[in-house]
Amino acid sequence: MKRESKQQIISELHEKLKAAKAVFLADFRGMNVVQATQLRNELRNASVEYKVVKNTLLELASRETGKESLSAHFTGPTAIAFSYDDPVAAAKVLSRFAKEKNAIFKLKAGVLSGKPLSVADIQSLSDLPSRDVLLAKLLGTMNAPITSFVGTLAAVPAAFVRALDAIRAKKEGN
Repeated sequence: MKRESKQQIISELHEKLKAAKAVFLADFRGMNVVQATQLRNELRNASVEYKVVKNTLLELASRETGKESLSAHFTGPTAIAFSYDDPVAAAKVLSRFAKEKNAIFKLKAGVLSGKPLSVADIQSLSDLPSRDVLLAKLLGTMNAPITSFVGTLAAVPAAFVRALDAIRAKKEGN
């Protein structure tokens, strides 16, 4: 590989590492083409970019990105997954695949918003609901007091109208 192309790969990886909200490393030893294609498709559907990269290039690219803590895991065959939007979706796909293909695909480590993640942390992250579900729960929690308040406000005039109607009915009855 020519020096210029290595520099280009390093700079591309550097930009991807800086832009990613979460990065996950895995050892893919023993995966066949069909399994690798299946994983790539699942990750692509979750808006996650997946690459197999040489450790030396990854080491150089990770400098000054906030993802330097991963360098201890740049050994053996290394695949890297970049999550730019929803780290939970990426963790779910990778964790499920690692459970199903335990002998040939193993998670190594990850970084989320600059904080290192162990394999156990990635598993915990995968157990969280998706971003959309969490936002829906948050909105429901935020709307509950407002809905209750509106109901209370609407009850006062409604009670007043019922009282007036009862007085009218009583006067008509006399």
